[in-house]
Amino acid sequence: MDLSKYAALFLTESREHLNACNRSLLEWERAPAAVEPVDRLFRAIHTIKGMAATMGYAGVAQLAHGAENLLDALRHGRVPAGPGVFQLLFRAVDTLGAAVETAAAGSEQDIDAALIAELDGAAVTPMGEGEPASPAAPEPRLRRATDAPRARPIQVIITRSAVMRGARAALVLRRAEALGAVSGVQPPLAQLERDEFDGKLFFRLQTRHSDDQIAAALRTVGDVDSLVFEEAASEGVGRGRQIRVDLRRLDALMKHVGELVVAKNRLTALSADAGDATLAELSGQIGRLVSAMQGDVLASRMTPVGEVFERFPRLARDLSRELGKRIRFDMEGEEIELDRSVLDEIGDPLLHLIRNAADHGIEPPDQRLAAGKPAEGRILLSAARERNTVALRVTDDGRGIDRGRILEKARKEGVATPDVESLTDDLLVRVLARPGFSTAQAVSGVSGRGVGVDVVMTRVRALGGTLEVRTELGRGSTFLIRVPLTLAIVRALLAESGGERYAVPLAYVAETVEFDRRAVTSVRDREALVVRDQVIPTVHLRDLVSGGAAVGAPRQPTVILEVGERRTALVVDALLGQQDIVVEPFDAPRGLPPFVGGATILADGRPALILDAAALL
Repeated sequence: MDLSKYAALFLTESREHLNACNRSLLEWERAPAAVEPVDRLFRAIHTIKGMAATMGYAGVAQLAHGAENLLDALRHGRVPAGPGVFQLLFRAVDTLGAAVETAAAGSEQDIDAALIAELDGAAVTPMGEGEPASPAAPEPRLRRATDAPRARPIQVIITRSAVMRGARAALVLRRAEALGAVSGVQPPLAQLERDEFDGKLFFRLQTRHSDDQIAAALRTVGDVDSLVFEEAASEGVGRGRQIRVDLRRLDALMKHVGELVVAKNRLTALSADAGDATLAELSGQIGRLVSAMQGDVLASRMTPVGEVFERFPRLARDLSRELGKRIRFDMEGEEIELDRSVLDEIGDPLLHLIRNAADHGIEPPDQRLAAGKPAEGRILLSAARERNTVALRVTDDGRGIDRGRILEKARKEGVATPDVESLTDDLLVRVLARPGFSTAQAVSGVSGRGVGVDVVMTRVRALGGTLEVRTELGRGSTFLIRVPLTLAIVRALLAESGGERYAVPLAYVAETVEFDRRAVTSVRDREALVVRDQVIPTVHLRDLVSGGAAVGAPRQPTVILEVGERRTALVVDALLGQQDIVVEPFDAPRGLPPFVGGATILADGRPALILDAAALL
């Protein structure tokens, strides 16, 4: 049986175990006397070795075996844990990760003989008490029995905790075929390749070998929980309640659902115009079905942010060593879920913010002590649901951002005009996000090239999200990213201005009010509207899109946009109701205004622009 088809599953499972390796190593390094992290690390490495051997990736298996030998010596006290050992294990995990990636891609790299030798050497104590690694057991040589050939019914159950259970079952069949003729395989071979395979394998084996010999041969595969030589009920074999689905299939399904939403909106509009009760009833039924399907597909794509967060503790640990600082890295809200398409895009922005916090934010230990702070700085990465968005925060307790220094540099580079006296939080993040802007005194391997906040802002805005900063000199900084739960289908408020229609994502709509000229005031030479004793700056959409005010407009609806703690009153000509809209792929033409965040197709088939709430604040 061709095992190459399991490469994607091997890669996925191995990545999970490698992440577990990094978590366990970090925990063990903080508490060298702890036992549980060592055991978890050993199990993860052992599992990777077993999967690699199953797939025939000899180089990965050999490297994992070297790390396993060292861990075994550490577990039994033959070798003491220390900084050098931890660093060696981190290197081994990194190299193992690279080897897994290349092996799964079909081009297994050369074995790092020097690293394996280093692992083997570290596993032996100076007094020679370490036990040499035992060679792999040879294939069992089975003796032929003298009894006549018979078809033996055999049921094999793969251990529930085993990874790649289908691959294990395939190896069982391969071993069985070496003993005789195999028939009556249940479930079918194709089903072994799916994740609903529950580990129960039934087949008939025509062979002269004894039961003991058959059992010994099949158990060499590993992870065989039980083996029974009798008729076994095959009902329910292969059934399961969870499966893995290729993300490309979910993307295609999401695209089809998006087209259904557009068609549903069109049908709703046509049935309303036709005035046919039967058509209206059918339209409503189809609308409910499409909405239910939309919800199910979106739910199937939701993934905990912890899948992205889990790579950053190792990053913080390496930055701490590289920068000569003591950094404690904490995480909160890893269970918060995001659409997979959004989750895949937030990793790089968070990476840049964490690197900036470690380099620019956290001070060296001597400076922190002189400032009355603990020698160890803290970086907190957290996630929280806020209405229809997810807020991601990177907070440090470092030196904070010197607004005066930033303003001075911004003036020299022409980013800020001479009349700007101070930098508000909003203006500060816009200055920091200018391409090439940096406050680093020298370029280092961590930062200083002026691409950090710029990359973050660009990527976040492309997601329809926002970036904010809160900072206090000497106390630390918080960079806040808000992103929508999903990029594909969003609920929007439709507004009209200057004869054109626009969509405003409801995630950023706090309320709608009437524009009352009696409540108009000004703040810093800008028009503002007083709404329940709160002064909110206004933006007239008609001024932005057509350059002229509405003539003789009897009423002007106003949409109160809210992004974090900031609010803006968006004045429009008319409100046209709410609608689920599909965010269409959008290549922005040169010179497109910054307040345009995308495009969609409305129920009547005409396009409409999606407004970027953050750009209107």
